[in-house]
Amino acid sequence: MAMKNIDASTLDLQEKRVAIKVVSKTEKGGRVRSFSAIMVVGDGKGHVGYGLGKAAETPEAIRKGIEDAKKNMITVSLKGNTIPHEVIGEYGAGRVMLKPAPEGTGIIAGGTVRAVLEMAGIKNIRAKCLRSSNPTNVVKATFEGLKQLRTAEEVSQMRGKDVSEI
Repeated sequence: MAMKNIDASTLDLQEKRVAIKVVSKTEKGGRVRSFSAIMVVGDGKGHVGYGLGKAAETPEAIRKGIEDAKKNMITVSLKGNTIPHEVIGEYGAGRVMLKPAPEGTGIIAGGTVRAVLEMAGIKNIRAKCLRSSNPTNVVKATFEGLKQLRTAEEVSQMRGKDVSEI
């Protein structure tokens, strides 16, 4: 499924900081510190994106992360306020399991995955990080999982069959 570009300027986006890392590089004058920030943006209606910003100052890194996140937006197939089916997203060593949950369950997920799911507008879901807990890879794995989601209608369109057959 080819991702069509989502025009971020038309959406009412909120942003959330997933992780901020201080990285230092040793140069001849001593250590040079810089910051890297992983940001997630979303409109709470099925559009979500993530970005990585790096800069010498934290606010600047956050701003760059948000800019980057707006360029990497995806649309998530929702079923009400949960997901249509169970899925496992993988990226590098990061692996995230996402399971639909009934009304009233809330978001049962770790901080990194939770940020992405909240921004996507998913209200009831169970999620578990398997293997790596590195925030960058967990965010990317969550996105891989969300990209794989298909509603029954989308599947029936792809296969050219009626929804009742699936």
